Order: sequence, then C-alpha cells, then structure tokens
Amino acid sequence: MTQENIFSLLTMVGGLCLFLFGMNVMGNALERRAGGKLQSLLSKLTTGKLAGFFTGVGVTAIIQSSSATTVMVVGFVNSGLMTLRQAINVIMGANVGTTVTAWILSLGGISGDNIVIQLLKPMSFTPVLALIGIVLYTFCKSDKKKDTGTILLGFAVLMFGMDIMSDSISFLKEIEGFRNLMIAFKNPLLGVLAGAVLTAIIQSSSASVGILQAFAKAGQVTYGASVPIIMGQNIGTCITALLSSFGTNRNAKRAAVVHLMFNIIGTVVWLMVYSVIYYFFDLAILSENATMLGISVLHSAFNIACVVLLLPLSSILEKIAYKLVPDVKTPEKYEVLDERLLATPPLAVARCRALAEEMASDAVLALKYGMECLNQYDEEKVKLINEAEDKTDHYEDLISTYLVKLSAGQMSDGDSMEIGKLLKVIGDLERISDHAVNLTDSAKEMRDKGLSFSAEAKKEMENLVNATNEILELTKKAFSENDLSAAANVEPLEQVIDRLKENMRTSHTLRLRRGECSMETGFVWADILTNLERTSDHCSNIAGCVIDGEKHNLNVHSSLREIKAYSSYFKQQYEVYEKKYLV
Repeated sequence: MTQENIFSLLTMVGGLCLFLFGMNVMGNALERRAGGKLQSLLSKLTTGKLAGFFTGVGVTAIIQSSSATTVMVVGFVNSGLMTLRQAINVIMGANVGTTVTAWILSLGGISGDNIVIQLLKPMSFTPVLALIGIVLYTFCKSDKKKDTGTILLGFAVLMFGMDIMSDSISFLKEIEGFRNLMIAFKNPLLGVLAGAVLTAIIQSSSASVGILQAFAKAGQVTYGASVPIIMGQNIGTCITALLSSFGTNRNAKRAAVVHLMFNIIGTVVWLMVYSVIYYFFDLAILSENATMLGISVLHSAFNIACVVLLLPLSSILEKIAYKLVPDVKTPEKYEVLDERLLATPPLAVARCRALAEEMASDAVLALKYGMECLNQYDEEKVKLINEAEDKTDHYEDLISTYLVKLSAGQMSDGDSMEIGKLLKVIGDLERISDHAVNLTDSAKEMRDKGLSFSAEAKKEMENLVNATNEILELTKKAFSENDLSAAANVEPLEQVIDRLKENMRTSHTLRLRRGECSMETGFVWADILTNLERTSDHCSNIAGCVIDGEKHNLNVHSSLREIKAYSSYFKQQYEVYEKKYLV
C-alpha cells in the first residue's frame, strides 16, 4: 500500500467516524425533540395491523432509527404500555420507516449543472443548516430549540462525514484484495453475512446502509453485491433489541424474538428468490455499479416485500414467540419501571403516573379496610392491608428513584412539573398506607385486651370514619382523574375533620370524668383520632398538588393558605361539611 493510499485510508476512517457520530447525535436529539409526538402516536395504537404498522413507520421516520424504535417497543411491552400483538405490527413498520434515512442520504448522489439540482445536493445546503444549528444550540435557552439545533448539527456532521468518506474510498479499487472481496460478496450467503456482521457491530441498519451508499457513490460496489448485503443488514440490526431484552419480562423478550424472526424469515425467503434469479438468469444490472439512489430503492423494496410477506402472518409469529419464550408459573410480584423509557420522558412520566395511581388505589383501600377493622377485627383484611403497605413502600422507593434519574435528563417544562408533583404525592400515599397499618394495630389491641367504646363514642367514631371515607374518595378522584372540582372540596373537609378530632378529644375527656370510659381505652381512642386526622392532612397535600399542578407552581402550603383566606368556594363548602359532620 502506497503512502498516498495510507492517508486516503485514514481520511476514510475519519469520515466514517464523523458519519457515525453525526447519525448518533441527530438520532438522540430527534428522540428527545419528538417525545410528545411519540406519546401521541402510541396513544392511538389499536390492535389493527395497519394502525400498528403505520405507527412503527411514523415513529421510526421521526427518530431515524429502527433499532431505537424496537428498543423502545421492548421497553413499552416490558412496562405494560403495549401488548405483544401491537408490538409485532410496530416492529414491522419500523423496518420500513428506517428506509427514510437512505432516501435522505441518496440526495448526495444527485448530479447536474442546473442551479436547482445543485441546491438539492446536501453539501450545498448543509453549511446553512450547520450555521442555523450552532446559533440555536449556543444562544437559545429553550431545550426544544437547543434540541432542534443539535438535530441540524448532527445532520451536518453526518453529511460532511459521508462526503469525506465517499471521496476517499476511490483508492480501494487499486487494492486487489478489496476487489476480490467485492467479488466474493456477490455470493448471496457471504453478502448476507457481511451485512449482518457490519450492522451488528455499529448497531444501526441506517448507518450501515449509509456506508454502503458511500461505496456506491465512489463506484466501488455493484447491485449484485448490494442486494445480499442489504438483506444481511436487517438481521444485524436485531442485535440491539436482543441485548435490550436482557433483564425484561417474558413479553418483552418475545417482542425481541419476533423482531429477529421477522428479519430472518424475510431474509431467508427473499434470499432464495434472489438466488434463483442470480444463478439462473444472467441479469446485466447485477454487474453494474450501484448508485446511492439505487441502494435506497433496494433497501425500501426489500423491507416492504418482507412486510407484505409477513404482516398477514403476525398472529402466527406471536404464537411462535410464545412457544419459544413460554410463560412461567411464578409471575413478578410487582411491576417494574423500565429504564429504556428514560430516553422518552413523556412515556416514562406516564408510566410513573400509572403506578402512582395504582398506589393511590391500594392506599385508599387499605385505609378503608383499617377503619372497618375498628368495628370487627378481620385477619384476612389485616393481611391485605399489610400487603398493600408493602406494595406502596416498594413503589414509593421505585418511583422516586426512577424519577430522580429521569429528572437528570432533558425534558419539557410540563414533564418536569409532573415529576415534581409525583414525588410529593407518592410520599403522602405511602404514609396513608402506614396509617392503615396503625389502625389495625389499634383494632388488634382492643380485641386482645377486650376493650370497647361506649355507644356515644361509637357514634362519634362512625361520623369521623364517614368523613374520612369521603375525603379519601375525593382525593383519589382528584389525583387519578386530575379533577380540580374534587380537589377543591378536599381542603374544607380536612378543616372539618380537624375540628371533629378536637371535639372528639373533648368528648372523651368528659366521658372519662363521668367514668364512662377507661384510661386504657382512651389511649387507643387518641391513636385512632391521630391516624385519621393525619390521613386527612395527607389528602390535603395531594389535592393541593393537583391544584398547583394546574397553576404550574408546587408551593402547596402557600396555595392552601391563599385558598382558606380568599376563596368564597372554600367557605361555602366548609359550611356544607360543617352541617354534615359537625352538627
């Protein structure tokens, strides 16, 4: 190899590095910038094959990476946001959506002296995009504008890398070993193997197609070699999804297996068809040098052909996946939060909120069971309360840790506000479940010691339990449904419960003086009142977060003071609850 060839090789490697770096930067920025759109697209998913397919096409066209889409799909299935059947259709769509990248890159192969044609060439407008990108990235404070700038800069870098790489490749035709390698790749099996290995190494079929297009631009690859390499690229891109499926639930593993089966089956079937054409029909076009546009056409045609072949058979692929990854008899005790969703904050926040809503249901049910145990101690209900308390403890730790990780990345102001709200709410929900356990301790003490309340005390306690039940339902509705009307009713009821507690303490003191109540019963009475009153405090905090979330200000205590001091609605509702529970 001559000295000139050595420098050309180094230039080619530098161009390749710029190309891969630019594609990675652009893809990550696109993913961040399109987070809301991804959520919107996924929310419209149905079990229909075409709906799922076009969703996959759309998401992948936005983020420019079928590997990233498939990894997200594995994460969605693992988190319960998507069923396996939906995932199959999305994965097939992702394979077609990824061909958009090749069409964009093929603009680099446009030739002609016409001014319009020259302007269409990426190297004509890329410097302008780079200038706009650096201005947005450097001088704008908005995360969205910075992400837009990063997208433009990433695109500019990858196009410069592509241009450098394709210009420096021409020296390879002088090397006999490279010429022999290109001839060998005409063998369909070797071509598939080469495409699979290259794509598995760089973990991006879009990037490997781009490299193939760079060789085509330099006139270094024929159509006969390109076809099997493109087929192999589809198999190589599966490595990313397979790696991402480690540590996931069985449905997520099935999604990764379906991705692999889809690409292998499609490649095997169409490779056999191609081999028949290659060996039995002497097509002159297969010996011609491929163009960048030709590579784009082949890439799209092959992926569309795979979808046409296998989309009608998606239910069969699902059954095979269940056979290959069977169910086990020991399901997960609790649901998990998949860290793959951290790359798409809107979906990660939505998943955290879903678990927080589950926490709310468990905490409310546990507290209600705890109050029921005050009338009649029930071992089965106590068991359920303890399980709910363990679950809420686990979810509080899980969600808070996950949200802290999520908040370290870039996200919209709305997602950031929701994270702040959830971090506050889950702490209050966990404490409500703790109070449920405390109530069972009080109920058990009364049972074991043979204690009982007087008729008057029981009537007062029933009144407080009814008020607590109502505030729990209002709070659950306010949080789960983001119901501002229910949230507005919580604080006046909480104030009435505070007064109820004080009145009941006074009543107990009078009964104690009259000898109608024992000191030992009085201690249990005080514990119960404290737990129910503090439960209402936590309900007030949660409702305040819901209200503040709408105002984009999480200063709960300040808001509650303002509501009590200036809200006519608060005074009106306070009077309603006062008549209902205090009179």
